[in-house]
Amino acid sequence: MGMVNTVGLVLHPARDCNSALFTLLAWASQRTVAVLAMEGEASRIPGRVEVVSGPELARRADLVVSLGGDGTMLRALRIVCGNPTPVLGVNVGKLGFLAEIDPPEMGEALGAIDEHLFTVETRSAVQAEFLGRQTVAFNDVDLARIPGRPGSAIVELTVEAHPFVRYAADAVIVATPTGSTAYNFSAGGPIVSPNAEGLLVTPAAPHSAFNRALFLAAAEKLTLTVLPRSGELALEADGNVEGYLHPGDTVVVTTVPNAAHVVRLGQTTFYQRAQRKLRLTGSAEADGD
Repeated sequence: MGMVNTVGLVLHPARDCNSALFTLLAWASQRTVAVLAMEGEASRIPGRVEVVSGPELARRADLVVSLGGDGTMLRALRIVCGNPTPVLGVNVGKLGFLAEIDPPEMGEALGAIDEHLFTVETRSAVQAEFLGRQTVAFNDVDLARIPGRPGSAIVELTVEAHPFVRYAADAVIVATPTGSTAYNFSAGGPIVSPNAEGLLVTPAAPHSAFNRALFLAAAEKLTLTVLPRSGELALEADGNVEGYLHPGDTVVVTTVPNAAHVVRLGQTTFYQRAQRKLRLTGSAEADGD
């Protein structure tokens, strides 16, 4: 008997996913595999599915299939966060870092997973506690100035209860290794292997004396304090605004280890995907004499 008895689907909100869906639904029908989808997405699926909530999808599915780009994959990872359910990323549209296959490879990939011929990459998440609330992200959380409003993000970093450094910037980004190629990278931060564990703190457009990125160990507790001269800031998780902060507010940030599991079929490595996505065709060499 195969591994997969129930598949959960997460769809890009706008892109046409039908090519991949037809393949998946035919494969599921031949093997009497149940297909789950969330309300709001089920009506876009050209076949019979069971409508469930996000938590139920994460709990019941043997495999979650994300059809879209990195944003859809991040949403799928947040849905399954804390569950052992592996997530297969299918690239529908632009090439991303997290997707493993393209739609034409769907049938072969499902067969391999059903026969246990795959590995998983565990991915950590970052958790932010603020104003009595909690949010989780797989790329990053950031404290960002609000366009059109006065003031920069002026934030103090406290590591393990010891005040360490203050940033003045457009935003202060706290990224996972997974998120090192997202906002962190565009802000000038380093690329970090997804196999690393820890938190990467990078200022975006800094204008303070200290303008370097920091990499903290996964077990280290980080507190961000909005300082008196700061403007009002938006707290964003994976690009979504989760709340607003004012001077005196604090955010406690911690790593959530092994928060989700990404399917890998051995077709590409992280560095190959990074080369293609970032167009790293070679390295500059100094001219010889």
